[in-house]
Amino acid sequence: MGRGTGILVPVHLLIDVRDACGERKTGKGHWTLHFVSTLLTRCSDATLLLGRGDSSPFPSSVRTHVLPYRGLLWHVHAARYARRHAGSIYVSPTSYIVPALLSGSVPCIPVVHDLIAFRPEPHELRARCIERLTLYRAASRAAGLCTLSDATRSDVLSRYPDIPPERVRTIGAGPVHAAPDAAAQGNPSHILCAATLCPRKNQLTLIRAYDALPQSLRSRFPLMLAGGRGWQDRNIVRAARSTAGVRWAGYSSDSAMEELYRDAAVVACPSLYEGFGLPVLTALQRGIPVLCSRRGSLAEVAGDAAVFVDPESVWSVRDGLLRLLTDSTLRDDLRRRGLQRAQQFTWEGTVDRFLAFLRDISSSPACTPAPRAGMPLQP
Repeated sequence: MGRGTGILVPVHLLIDVRDACGERKTGKGHWTLHFVSTLLTRCSDATLLLGRGDSSPFPSSVRTHVLPYRGLLWHVHAARYARRHAGSIYVSPTSYIVPALLSGSVPCIPVVHDLIAFRPEPHELRARCIERLTLYRAASRAAGLCTLSDATRSDVLSRYPDIPPERVRTIGAGPVHAAPDAAAQGNPSHILCAATLCPRKNQLTLIRAYDALPQSLRSRFPLMLAGGRGWQDRNIVRAARSTAGVRWAGYSSDSAMEELYRDAAVVACPSLYEGFGLPVLTALQRGIPVLCSRRGSLAEVAGDAAVFVDPESVWSVRDGLLRLLTDSTLRDDLRRRGLQRAQQFTWEGTVDRFLAFLRDISSSPACTPAPRAGMPLQP
């Protein structure tokens, strides 16, 4: 048994935290870091699984186990380790491979961030193949699935109608950057788009929309792209380098991102699909006006605190930017709405929902996969 602050955790947890350990974390890595950090304040009965060369960002008092492998070998040995610890639940924040390998022999809770691999937009080939091969096997045998948004939960249930709805729970997310004090706010001086360069993030349309703005606005507000290279991004890089007023910062450290958000007049996220949208939440938390699409979960996160645009229309994105940059009354209204909206998203709330789901899974036979013959599960 693990006991947190007023929370009874009925089982030992094995948690894959590899993506939280790198210096160049993606959105999934940031989510894992903040989720697990908050979870550990409520649950002491957990073992964190790391890989070769990983440096844990968590307190040294937390139990860890290093599997000295990378790639597929790490997942094979993680599955073996989980089988040796009957009575535990394996939590997989960013990957479906171990849950797929376990195939119900150990209760698992994979976290589904999005269904990008199943959409028509271009995606990294390796990730697309792995997720298409493993998600259904993991989902159909898992004790339960967690999603970050109701939109992703709906996507999962639509794609896999044989999965009982009660086994899929939305737990959400919180901000990945601490909100600065009012005294630390900078001088709004640029438009910020924080995302890996790839077609789904839609930077090419954003650059073209920005280029269609009046020159007077472009001279005052450069477009800052903060994100590393992704896939099928040559046209994005070419446009960023050749369009006046556009600056590509590449992958930015946490401290550099703090400065970029501090000085942002607008945060633009005209994505074609998002499973959550952490940059939108970060902007809302700081009172920065947001421009985004309604695709995926973005409308769910932004609520009434954003200017929504058609992400496939250059002119819709351009008109949205124009409104935000020239209408001070609109900016003030969105700033107020954004600060209110952001209060609904906290890591404490995310962990509360996860722990409630965990208790439901642990107490409901209908939500617990049957063990394989010869591999009994402890209650």
